[in-house]
Amino acid sequence: MDDLREKYLALISAAGDEATLEDVRVRAVGKKGEISLKMRELGKMTPDERQVAGPALNALKTEINSAISAQKSALADAALEERLKSEWLDVTLPSRPRPAGTIHPISQVTEEVTAIFADMGFAVAEGPQIESDWYNFDALNIPSHHPARAEMDTFYMHRDAGDNRPPHVLRTHTSPVQIRSMQQRGAPIRVICPGRVYRCDYDQTHTPMFHQVEGLAIDTDISMANLKWCLEEFVRSYFEVDDVELRFRASHFPFTEPSAEVDIRCSWDKGQLKVGEGDDWLEILGSGMVHPKVLNAGGIDPEKYQGFAFGLGIDRIAMLKYGIPDLRAFFDSDLRWLRHYGFASLDQPTVHAGLSR
Repeated sequence: MDDLREKYLALISAAGDEATLEDVRVRAVGKKGEISLKMRELGKMTPDERQVAGPALNALKTEINSAISAQKSALADAALEERLKSEWLDVTLPSRPRPAGTIHPISQVTEEVTAIFADMGFAVAEGPQIESDWYNFDALNIPSHHPARAEMDTFYMHRDAGDNRPPHVLRTHTSPVQIRSMQQRGAPIRVICPGRVYRCDYDQTHTPMFHQVEGLAIDTDISMANLKWCLEEFVRSYFEVDDVELRFRASHFPFTEPSAEVDIRCSWDKGQLKVGEGDDWLEILGSGMVHPKVLNAGGIDPEKYQGFAFGLGIDRIAMLKYGIPDLRAFFDSDLRWLRHYGFASLDQPTVHAGLSR
């Protein structure tokens, strides 16, 4: 036993890593280790021999196990010491800056538009993105034969065979929110309705899901002059220019009468848009006086009240202001693109302090 003790204590002391130490443990006290085999021989001894050899073998096994544990702790301490030497950190150095988050241009422009119209007294209204056929079309004076109601242009929700309930659609504009707002708040009213809308189209300037903001103002003495002033102030503030010239072109929308498309005077210099100067015109939105049938659908008396409405694409005006060439990039989830076009997460757009900084 003395020979075994000296042999394994020497091997344990010489073990330079945990793998070697484990190998020594198996050879000594494993199931087939030398000390374990010696303990199995106790059954063959006489009672007197067993009384002497048993305690000695148990003491030897305990001593070997203790030596292995001590050496394992020593190896772990040595390994930690090496790591501390190679991976030391000077805690007095300045901390690394955390990566700054960025705001998506769509979110930024939505906040800018909201700030501008809030300054004019418009509240923000929201509504469901899945709308009934009545709110999306009928209440807005869109006839049953209108091309916008065709399945090639509108996403209709699935209906089982024999289901005669009115169809539902993914809203094609945020105008249904205007109807809901009139029903809930009555008149007078001034609201803008930003949100997602859906249409069956996809190319460089169209996507199946995009963003719109529509405005509605109703009172007893509102006219096209109020609409013109409101849109001029918006364009001046949004594009951050002192002078702007708008051109109203007669058009037709089922929900407004009279209706007008609005152009801004601009110029293109090496692909960059400059608003308020030049000889070119760029169409940016549609507008008009709210049709009496739409007022009726909203529960407002057209004999007493009148108002204007307008709608513009948030994605489109974001592309114009910030020089984004492809609408599809808004939905690519490319972090490099977002870091280039994105905005600081703590910058809150305001009319007085500046919308984009």
